[in-house]
Order: sequence, then C-alpha cells, then structure tokens
Amino acid sequence: MGMDKETLALCLLPARWREDAKRQIRQAEEIRLRAGREPSMLLRGEELPFSGERVTEPDLLRILEKATGASLHSAQASLAEGFVNYRGIRIGVCGMAAMKEGQGCVFHHVSSLAVRIPRECRGICREQIETLLREGYQNTLVVGPPGAGKTTALRELIRRLSDSGCRVGVADERNELASRDEDGQAWDLGRCSDVLGGVPKGKAALMLLRGMNPGIIAMDEITREEDAEAILQICGCGVGILASAAYKRLLDRHVFSRLLFIRTEKNGRQYRLESLSP
Repeated sequence: MGMDKETLALCLLPARWREDAKRQIRQAEEIRLRAGREPSMLLRGEELPFSGERVTEPDLLRILEKATGASLHSAQASLAEGFVNYRGIRIGVCGMAAMKEGQGCVFHHVSSLAVRIPRECRGICREQIETLLREGYQNTLVVGPPGAGKTTALRELIRRLSDSGCRVGVADERNELASRDEDGQAWDLGRCSDVLGGVPKGKAALMLLRGMNPGIIAMDEITREEDAEAILQICGCGVGILASAAYKRLLDRHVFSRLLFIRTEKNGRQYRLESLSP
C-alpha cells in the first residue's frame, strides 16, 4: 500500500537525522523524541539513541506541523486526547497543557513525541486464530501491556475472520486498523470487511450495526463509557464483538467469552487464548 510506514515515519524527521535513523527503522517499534535529549528508537522494549544531536522544541513543532498538514488547529480534537494521526501513524504528544472546558487539553509547549510505527504482521497468533475459527467465533478481547502489539493482533484477527467468510464491520476511529493512506490505499482487512473511519467508536459501531448487517463488529481500545454502551446494545442484537482494552464494566457484564493475551519477551511476542467462565 502506498509508501510503507517506516518510510513515512522517516520523512517526518528533520533531514539531519534520517540517515542515522534509517539503519534501525526496520526493527523499530517507536521513535522517541524529547526536547534536550538525543532522539532514540524503541527496539524490543529498549530505547537506543540513533543520533548524538539533541532534539529541540522547534524540531518537535515542525514534525507536528508536517503530520497535520501545517494545520495544528485542524488536529485539536485528537491533540486534546494527547496524540495526532498521520496517515495511520499515531504520534503521542507531551508538554505543558491546560484543560479546556474541563474536557480536552490545549498544548502551550511540546516537550516529547512518541511516533508509533504500525505494521501488518500476517501469520501472527496463527494457532489461536485457528482455534477461534474451528470452534466457532465467541466474543474475543485482545489484552496486553502498552506496546505489546494489541492493534497489530486485532488487525490480523479481523483479516482472518473476514477471509473465512465472516462479515466484519470495523469501527476505525483513528485510522489505525486500516491505516488508509491519502491515496485511498489501506492494509488488507479481508474480503468481507467494511471499514468506517473518522467517527467515534461507539457511534461508528452503531452505524455499522444499522447499515451494514455485520456478523462481528471490531474496534480498538474500548475505554469510554459511550463505547461500552454501544457494545452492550450490539450484544443485545446478536452481533459478535472483537475488541481490545475493554472498559471494565464489559468484563463485569461477561460480554467476552475469550481473552487473547499478548506477552512481550526477549525472543518476541507470545500469544495465549483463554476461555472466560460467566
């Protein structure tokens, strides 16, 4: 699909860092940039500097300007939640901020950026997916620590379920599952997937339910009350749920029958599928 995500991430960086960054970018999970510190990459859980030149706040602002098409104002909604999205790449933002009307925050100074590099990893958690397909799909929750690869695993689950013939409606609020590029190309989420992006997850899920007749609705990072409410409505209609990072009330209501655990180890990620008893 279009330009690969590693190259897109490199293009965000100031030109003076790119040659050094290029040597490690294929293995990197994140690029970490902190004002006054050397830029580094996260490689298998360890941060390693890739240039001896320190980051400045103007560097960080130029990266954000490039990521938002020179319009930070247009990205205020996502910035209020601490990130911006650049063609499927999430960029976390830290600095001095102030709350606005008790809800989101407005940044006055930027001190750190975390550029996550998403990847399509076909074939991961193969054994666990085969079990789900063989035994009949049950509502499944993907869990793991931050940076464990929950979104990557969720993307592969969607693709395999969809290619098996399940109609999967994907509520892709932040464009992190399909990673649709500006030229319209996206990662392969399977032959029977329908993707609704740019709409809050809870609302998108209900739109998919009413308009696309899905067998399963998939969404990432269920952490808000309105998302949990939408899932409870969907379950009442007999539609399956595939999600990550569930709101606690959904666990208390026994919405999920399966948990896919992800654990990061030195030799890679390990996956374990467990059944939940009501």
